[in-house]
Amino acid sequence: MINIGNAPCSWGSLEFEGLTSEKLTYERVLNELVETGYVGTELGDWGFMPTEPAILQAELRKRLLALTGAFVPVAFKNEASHAEGEARALQVARLLAAVATPNTPPFLVLADENGTVPARTQNAGRIGSLALGLTDVEWEVYAAGVNRVARAVQQQTGLRCVFHHHCAGYVETPDEIARLLTLTDPMLLGLVFDTGHYAFGAGLTADINANAQIVMAGLARFADRIWYVHFKDCSAQVALQAVNNDWDYFEAIKNDVFCELGQGCVPFAEVLAWLQTRHYSGFITVEQDVLPGMGSPKASAARNRAYLRSIGL
Repeated sequence: MINIGNAPCSWGSLEFEGLTSEKLTYERVLNELVETGYVGTELGDWGFMPTEPAILQAELRKRLLALTGAFVPVAFKNEASHAEGEARALQVARLLAAVATPNTPPFLVLADENGTVPARTQNAGRIGSLALGLTDVEWEVYAAGVNRVARAVQQQTGLRCVFHHHCAGYVETPDEIARLLTLTDPMLLGLVFDTGHYAFGAGLTADINANAQIVMAGLARFADRIWYVHFKDCSAQVALQAVNNDWDYFEAIKNDVFCELGQGCVPFAEVLAWLQTRHYSGFITVEQDVLPGMGSPKASAARNRAYLRSIGL
């Protein structure tokens, strides 16, 4: 069975330093999430929701919500960051484990410290043609850190880790995703396949059909490592404007590169059919990445949920 969740990032609560909204409360996010038809949520930034297990569990239970995961960014390129990243991941994982729904346990979602390397942030969505990636030695360090954290989380909490490929980080393009997965233990680490980040990171064109097949090719390429899925759409038109106007990642978001579901290039009906043939079960999490104060999150969440119902979810 596939259930549909959402996440605080759809309300503008993002993991990037300095991007905060004083008016946004977890109560508002959870209430609006339920009111718009979702049955699961990710945790959001540490401290956005209660970090006392009993309080968090009470907030979730009274809304009949499952906790689906939590995003933990780590600067894996820097070996000196690995120990601190492991400690943060374990802190989050222990909270997740304490409130986990037994039949759909949450994932600890690892990621790069996205948006902190100027060259990667400036060139998000067009990395493929640029020499801005990791060296062979840096890849070994990076993957060792990911394996270390994933192993610690599994051994100490029993939860599984997935890695979130993400624009404005070192694991953005299809080949970068492949390199990381080759270097990491498939028993410890899966992939959260984010349809919108995959499309943007792969490099879109003006060819609508070709863009749709980019996502499908990614699903096929990484099928054996996909444990969790994020549904996010991507506007090819805005992505191309970002390239032509030299927008950085945050400017692209401001201009709605991650548009509402069904308005961009991701062929969600095909993606759903593919997932069903693979007998995917658990949660799909909708993410409508917006910056604090952008748009009308509740109305957008409702439209996204209505769209998913229209394709059978």
